[in-house]
Amino acid sequence: MATKVTMPRLSDTMTEGTVATWLKKVGDKVSEGDILAEIETDKATMEFESFNAGTLLYIGIKEGETAAVDSLLAIIGNEGEDISALLAGGSAPAAPEAKAETVAQTTEAPAVSSVPTSLPKGVVVVTMPRLSDTMTEGTVATWLKKVGDEIKEGDILAEIETDKATMEFESFNAGTLLYIGINEGQSAPVDSVLAIIGPAGTDITGVAENFKKGSTSTPIGAESASAPAAVAPVASTETTSTGRIFASPLAKQIAKDKGINLALVKGTGENGRITKSDVENFTSSASAPQTTATEVPSTPQSVTAPAVKPFVPAGEKFSEEIKNSQMRKTIARRLAESKFTAPHYYLTIEVSMDEAMKSRAVINTVPDTKVSFNDMVVKACAMALKKHPQVNSQWREDAMIINHHVNIGVAVAVEDGLVVPVLNFTDQMTLSQIGAAVKDLAGKAKNKKLTPAEMEGSTFTVSNLGMFGIQSFTSIINQPNSAILSVGAIEEKPVVRNGQIVVGNTMTLTLACDHRTVDGATGAQFLQTLRIFLENPVTMLA
Repeated sequence: MATKVTMPRLSDTMTEGTVATWLKKVGDKVSEGDILAEIETDKATMEFESFNAGTLLYIGIKEGETAAVDSLLAIIGNEGEDISALLAGGSAPAAPEAKAETVAQTTEAPAVSSVPTSLPKGVVVVTMPRLSDTMTEGTVATWLKKVGDEIKEGDILAEIETDKATMEFESFNAGTLLYIGINEGQSAPVDSVLAIIGPAGTDITGVAENFKKGSTSTPIGAESASAPAAVAPVASTETTSTGRIFASPLAKQIAKDKGINLALVKGTGENGRITKSDVENFTSSASAPQTTATEVPSTPQSVTAPAVKPFVPAGEKFSEEIKNSQMRKTIARRLAESKFTAPHYYLTIEVSMDEAMKSRAVINTVPDTKVSFNDMVVKACAMALKKHPQVNSQWREDAMIINHHVNIGVAVAVEDGLVVPVLNFTDQMTLSQIGAAVKDLAGKAKNKKLTPAEMEGSTFTVSNLGMFGIQSFTSIINQPNSAILSVGAIEEKPVVRNGQIVVGNTMTLTLACDHRTVDGATGAQFLQTLRIFLENPVTMLA
């Protein structure tokens, strides 16, 4: 369904914006997190990202044109979708004016009646921003400023963890940080009091409490923290002989502190944007402190004494509470929804991997080529899905969606949980391309550099625990997929071939299926095809 995208309010004083550059054109595919355009406000030129996925069907404000906040900026929907009704509604002048009037009544009027009595002159209340369309609460990962610090417009106040990513949150106000309302590691709903900024020495007694009790809408100053936080200012003041440098504010600050020329740093973000990690990885890191093995007493006591946590006496009950991260909460919610809404069933086969092992050894003799067994499984799955599109499907209440494109998600374990980066059009990739892509995405995942766009759009998922020695296991389906393949370890064991017991190498594969879309026979046929590809790897190179 098509969605209107309106001119955002990117600062507390912004009433209109100018489109400096469109980074997408009509007809382009748009993923969540993609940068749509650069928008000039009264304070800065900023990147504006999409919170919707689909096709860019319409551009309402051309490059160089200026329009009021909430004007129709673009429409995103399904390719070929009829948007005439939206255009008619979007062009009618009465609707935007009525909306603007409503916003004014809910944001400014209450602020005059309730907030100024407790909001000293020059003081701004900064609230927990909404950094994604699904975000209901956020966690402060790190404060980069402390109470008493001087704040400039564009300074990064904190890093905030959402249900999708950890993002930099910048200030659109200058002054002194007078109050922090949410400490590091704490979570709070969107619009909660995050901080208070104002002139140094200002008495803000009761401001945060009155804000919570008396404001039924966004008061003065809070608006500046909600909309713009999902975008970061462009480093428009820094140029090189090759043109403009795109860098996040935190990356610029770190580069400035360390004396690093941003022109020499390769950006890995959207459109080559330089991120914090790019700058940190560019520097020659100091040698890590040498870890010293714990000395083991030579007395027999070291053998008989039970291993206990430091400073906890033996036999004492000990537990600790670890706050759930936004990622962990999201994983828990989605897995519970999948397990309790999709009727799972499981099919298991054992595959001979002798030929795969020989083929991999030959392939990896090619210079600059490194293919893993998991890459071979991913390739085999992609080819099998083309032959059995029913497994490459999605369930909806009104229809079953059969995907004829193959986008395989590869489950990657990270420190905080599990993420699933996606290989788009996997069936069109060679084994070496799959190997390189998986390595790159897994590295980004472990460094928390994956973008939301790189984790969306999967049609099938592969989860591999074989490297941990797990023989077989079952996985929960990564919805909206209809199936997920669990890959066990390759084991050397006695097998029967041609009536003889010989030593062979086998691997156990378990397919979890959603019975609403994939019948047992369909799943079994898919596994038979998958077995043929893996036991005859040359067929994957044709």
